[in-house]
Amino acid sequence: MSVTGTLNQYIQFVERMYRTSQGNILSRLLSLRDEHVLNRNLSGSSDIASLVEGNCVSPLDEIIITHMLCVKALHAKNYVEAYNRQSECVACVVKLLQSQKEVNWGLPLMYTVCLDLRLVAQKADAVSSTPQTRGKILEKAAESLLACFRVCAADNRASDADTKKLGMLNLVNQLLKIYFRIDKIQLCKPLIRAIDSSPYKDQFPIAQQVTYRYFVGRKAMFDSDYRSADEFLSFAFERCHKDSIKNKQLILTYLVPVKMLLGLMPTRHVLEKYNLMAFWQLACAVKEGNLGGIDQVMDEHDSFFKNAGIYLIVEKLKIIAHRNLFRKVCINERQIQEDQSKAHQIDIKKFQAALQMMGGGDVDADDTQCIAAHLIYHNIIKGYISYQHQMLVVSKKNAFPPLSSSDITIV
Repeated sequence: MSVTGTLNQYIQFVERMYRTSQGNILSRLLSLRDEHVLNRNLSGSSDIASLVEGNCVSPLDEIIITHMLCVKALHAKNYVEAYNRQSECVACVVKLLQSQKEVNWGLPLMYTVCLDLRLVAQKADAVSSTPQTRGKILEKAAESLLACFRVCAADNRASDADTKKLGMLNLVNQLLKIYFRIDKIQLCKPLIRAIDSSPYKDQFPIAQQVTYRYFVGRKAMFDSDYRSADEFLSFAFERCHKDSIKNKQLILTYLVPVKMLLGLMPTRHVLEKYNLMAFWQLACAVKEGNLGGIDQVMDEHDSFFKNAGIYLIVEKLKIIAHRNLFRKVCINERQIQEDQSKAHQIDIKKFQAALQMMGGGDVDADDTQCIAAHLIYHNIIKGYISYQHQMLVVSKKNAFPPLSSSDITIV
């Protein structure tokens, strides 16, 4: 639609696309991101409703009216009013979808109005909320999106090609973005269950699958299910379009620390390509068991780790650093111990000295034993502590199993 033209011309064009089931074009004509939004002739009238009613079929007339009122509010920079109007527009689209039996050509329109609702809700929330009410508008927007989701999920009569269930993942992705933004990740669980049980889960567009697995991978990471997180985030990174550098960088921000917790360190080449060199410094410190180096990296890149929500995940890498440091002490002991039958029995003081040397702080023997007990409990080290002799006795065989081993748990 041109940025010029009258409201009557616009209504006629929209109605023609509606009557001919042109879902993609209709979605563009009712998008807040289309060029027609710049045309003040369309939304400048003081009584838009009276101009539209009678000139257009129902429920399309309500959709156009609420869309134009939303555009008018955006021109006035009244974002809360714009949100309210866009929310009404989504409700009208829900009615439209319910009236369309055994067809799904209206899905592109649903995608557009729901995306616009989320974007307007973010703007309204940013300009109107206080710290106490932040996220409330987005939470209300999620309720509107759930109404669309229910319509799609309940479509059991249409054929596989025409079912509205094919629109479920797009809506779930919008909802996941909202729930992560307002820090209500627990609300993602039923949505994830719905998609995972869907017979269409492998038929959704690959771009939607990438977005979905990115968020599910992040949730798995926060749930300390690092193997699942690795699987989902790896899928998202490998299937993400090669030219989407920013998206790939975003995925790696979570995939890299997950892989590090599983014992897989990143290459310098990959981190340089995606401008994530903070992780290279971190990986070097973890491999060396340099606890002071980890603290230095965390202080230097504090805002990056906190803004990404991975500060506590990075903190857990100290467990891997402890493991690598203890392993170095054990290897050294085997090399210098004359009686190899006792090489697996190592004085706690040697681990204590190594911790102090590598920036572990002013640790005493009790602190060292606590760290060793923690590593043993999570199967990171195979062995036991002899409190009577103040020794760590490690297994003679495979004392330090691979971090990818299914027996190891890092929480």
